[in-house]
Amino acid sequence: MSCPPAHDSRDEAAPVAGDVASVIAALRTANAALRERNAGLQILATLAAQLEILAAQQQALIAQQQAQIAELERLVGLNSGNSGKPPSSDGLKKKPVRVSSLREQSGKKPGGQKGHLGETLRRSETPDVTINHFPETCAGCGESLSAAMATDHVARQVFDLPEPQPLIVTEHLAHSCRCAACGIQTRANFPDHVKAPVQYGARIAGIVVYLMHYQFLPQKRLAALMDDLFGVQLTTATIAAMSQNCAARFTSFATALYARIAAAAVKHLDETGFRIGGKTQWLHIAATVWLTFYRISPKRGDMPENLTGIAVHDHWKPYYTLEGIKHALCNAHHLRELKALVEIEKEDWARKMQRLLRRGCHATNLARESGKPSLPPRLIALFERRYDAILAEGLAFHAAQPALVRAQPKGNGKARGRKPRRVGHNLLLRLSIRKGDVLRFLSDLTVPFTNNVAEQAARMMKLRQKISGGFRSAAGAVDFAVIRSLLATARKQGWSMLDTLAADPKRLLADLKSA
Repeated sequence: MSCPPAHDSRDEAAPVAGDVASVIAALRTANAALRERNAGLQILATLAAQLEILAAQQQALIAQQQAQIAELERLVGLNSGNSGKPPSSDGLKKKPVRVSSLREQSGKKPGGQKGHLGETLRRSETPDVTINHFPETCAGCGESLSAAMATDHVARQVFDLPEPQPLIVTEHLAHSCRCAACGIQTRANFPDHVKAPVQYGARIAGIVVYLMHYQFLPQKRLAALMDDLFGVQLTTATIAAMSQNCAARFTSFATALYARIAAAAVKHLDETGFRIGGKTQWLHIAATVWLTFYRISPKRGDMPENLTGIAVHDHWKPYYTLEGIKHALCNAHHLRELKALVEIEKEDWARKMQRLLRRGCHATNLARESGKPSLPPRLIALFERRYDAILAEGLAFHAAQPALVRAQPKGNGKARGRKPRRVGHNLLLRLSIRKGDVLRFLSDLTVPFTNNVAEQAARMMKLRQKISGGFRSAAGAVDFAVIRSLLATARKQGWSMLDTLAADPKRLLADLKSA
């Protein structure tokens, strides 16, 4: 029996090994493709994430730019009638502020009202000069006429200044007398105001100081005016010396003036910047209805001292660091801010608050005119309830608005400070927190509705800057503050300016009305 042929296992393993190798190669190829695809997907995912971040940044930037555009549009809409900007900033192309005054229409015709006495020239019964005019010929037949033929007359009067007179030179002679008893020779003393061999008198010095510090004439123009009108030739050094001497005389008066203002029941405070020697300094104002005091300081936050009673001011926060006083806020500021919200932001609550504050002002004015000590408590309570309701309406309006986007810090810095709020929201919070100070004029009729007393005094400093510029030295600024305090107070007291500048400071203090 023959055996079957022997089987070689290597012959079977060869094709199997080839199949495995091809599968492995295929798998490796598929794996590489998957890896490549996965890498692509990862790149796409990274790009998608980057695009999302970029889109979010763009949205934030757009929101920030929209907020900036809205703020710029708001700033463009501001003028002296709806903000604290001065009238000079309105320009010639803007709508005149007078057309949109904060005052409501009264319904009265413009001009002097019934019962107003007015100021006009009145005929003098004792004219200084009389000139007679007679007709030379008859208007009917042409015959000659003479003064003896006069039957009546019609009079007209012309008021004018006299011709400029030359200076009056007064010579003072201090004589020496020899005593008959002892033989000692004694010389008389010159008056206190006669201090030099030749000098200008108090009247010229008074006119110079008045024109310089009340009418704000620059020194060179002032010298030209004195030469043109009076024939007095003054140098700028002489003018400066007159100002310095006057300030030295009345420094004690200004100090006593501030003490009376500090002790007054109601006083007004304000401050404004100006330039001394090319650097920004501050002019602080403290005033009452009868008194005005100016003070120079290098710092805006240099608050007045030793105050009592009630201080009326704007809402600048450093004023609230003053201790021992009550505060009253200027509602003219509030009316201007509310007007901007009505005209630019179109916020209805602001219109209602405007109307309420105006009605409160009108009610207090009527009470003062009728001699009442205060408003009825029920009326005050009604105003306060309406005030609270308007605030609640405004706060609800702003709570419903989308949040403002915080400005992105530069570099990698973190955002700091509180979250940004809209202008109207900030005003609402102030009116809410300072409610008692806003409405103090309702419960105390000695408190005015506005801070105009101080703001009008501060406005004069801006007028001086426009006319004469700043000050070269701090000493000149201090002299201005002293003299301006004197002249502004003299105007309120009804004193003659020239007589005031020549008067004794102690006598002026004795005649001062404080309330």
